[in-house]
Amino acid sequence: MWRNTVRSLFWKAKVFNTVTFRSNGSCSGVSVKKWTRPSGFDTGLKTFNSLTKQKEPLILAREGVASWYSCGPTVYDHAHLGHACSYVRFDILQRILSRLFGITVIHAMVITDIDDKIIKRSWEENVSPSVIARLYEDEFKKDMVSLKVIPPAVYLRVTENVPQIVTFIEQIIKNGHAYATQEGDVYFDIQSIGDRYGKFVGAVDSQGEDGSSSKKDLRDFTLWKRSKPQEPYWESPWGRGRPGWHIECSTIASGVFGSQLDIHSGGVDLAFPHHENEIAQSEAYHQCGQWANYFFHSGHLHLKGSAEKMSKSLKNFITIKDFLQSYSANEFRMFCLLTKYRSAIDYSDSSMSEARSSLGTIVTFFHDAQAYMKGQLQCPPVQEAFLWERLAETKDSVVTALADDFDTPRAINAVMNLVYHGNCQLQPVSKSDVVARSPAVFGAMISYIRDVLDMFGMDLLHNKVQEADVMSSSGNLEAVVEQLTNFRSEVRAFALTRQDVKTSRTPEKPGLYPERIPLLKACDDLRKDLAPLGVLIKDRGATSTWEITQSQRGQKDQDKDPEKPS
Repeated sequence: MWRNTVRSLFWKAKVFNTVTFRSNGSCSGVSVKKWTRPSGFDTGLKTFNSLTKQKEPLILAREGVASWYSCGPTVYDHAHLGHACSYVRFDILQRILSRLFGITVIHAMVITDIDDKIIKRSWEENVSPSVIARLYEDEFKKDMVSLKVIPPAVYLRVTENVPQIVTFIEQIIKNGHAYATQEGDVYFDIQSIGDRYGKFVGAVDSQGEDGSSSKKDLRDFTLWKRSKPQEPYWESPWGRGRPGWHIECSTIASGVFGSQLDIHSGGVDLAFPHHENEIAQSEAYHQCGQWANYFFHSGHLHLKGSAEKMSKSLKNFITIKDFLQSYSANEFRMFCLLTKYRSAIDYSDSSMSEARSSLGTIVTFFHDAQAYMKGQLQCPPVQEAFLWERLAETKDSVVTALADDFDTPRAINAVMNLVYHGNCQLQPVSKSDVVARSPAVFGAMISYIRDVLDMFGMDLLHNKVQEADVMSSSGNLEAVVEQLTNFRSEVRAFALTRQDVKTSRTPEKPGLYPERIPLLKACDDLRKDLAPLGVLIKDRGATSTWEITQSQRGQKDQDKDPEKPS
């Protein structure tokens, strides 16, 4: 359904067609610093390319297929919310490409399972580096499942690709772009590529990384580092050692995708030096002018009021596990959707409350619309044609927004506007006069919004069932709530029965029987008491509806822990 809709919209705009350009981004010439618009198939999307600092048409080497490489975690500690933000944001982008625009995403991710930090942690814990790496790799993968992140087509560990990395380095040396030192280190030769180094801001002025005094240029970076006593090592032509950080990604990405990559992604902090050095290595190895055609960088996540990104090294992080004790994966996705993926994002209780409120508004609309469709909610005549028009406009707006550099805030705003217009039509009335009803348009609105949320990785109805299962230790909670609401409705209807106005003895509530007013108050008290427990009852004139809402456990946990960062 999605693909046909999008295709027809793009045909109307005369942009959903195959476009071949004279310029070529393939690895068939001398490397140049200027970005070359690739040949291939125009997806009709515009994406911000960090290589050019502007939006560019997204052109893929193969029609309907995107090769995508991303930098995975260095597995020496628990994953935190800053990691989650980047991975969830790129998961959303990949879902948009595949589910809305019909593009198959081939995603490969590296797991850095050997690193100075891993070695240091292994010494602290008195276990081998491989034990530390496997422990936190497994935790990372479980965290991604909890956040509903679709796994890549393949995870690749650095330690399982060291022979390939050695061969990759050897070829760079043969091509004249790297050199070995007498100590057994290998460095990339920045001067050998002239002014082609520095595709990202700040690269040219960098002083480079620490290293041997045998380096030709301070900017030269490590491809292979000799081993120190008690460190893990692999044999190589230069002696015992292990790969540098940057070379692992170039080797593994090239092993999966060859000499041409459509999309490379990572946090904005990886642009330099990591991605800069990846480009230099890969283009030196492949002897090409443009290895990766597009770089996508996600903005940092900050604790509100702090200028620093959330980071393990700064000890200012919240683990994913701790976060999910207070909020749901759906709420975190909405939190991410409300800002552009390239933007920095402030994390706080207020920003999470905004995300929770947005989801709550949608869920409440679902319940109200379904109550109307069932005949439980009586409303004035609905402006059906108006709602069909708003639905069509929303579909166009969502596609347009997401084709413009994945503008999720604009897409969510369009959906929320549709919900607003739907709610304006669902105004309950106390009298159930026979009027023309329009249930189909609300069914269409629910189905469309559900499809959009599913595309973004949120399944609210499935989530509701899971939460109900958790809340119910025995029996069927929904059946209990249904019976309770029905009983309350009967009591309330009895209490609302009116006597003749002339004989009424209660001016403030004319027509009610005085002795029944306590029953009405008891019904109201029950409704209020159930709300904090996750059961929301809404009175619809003479009838009532109910829904099981988000568990309040997380908010209570926060209230108990005033020291928790926000």
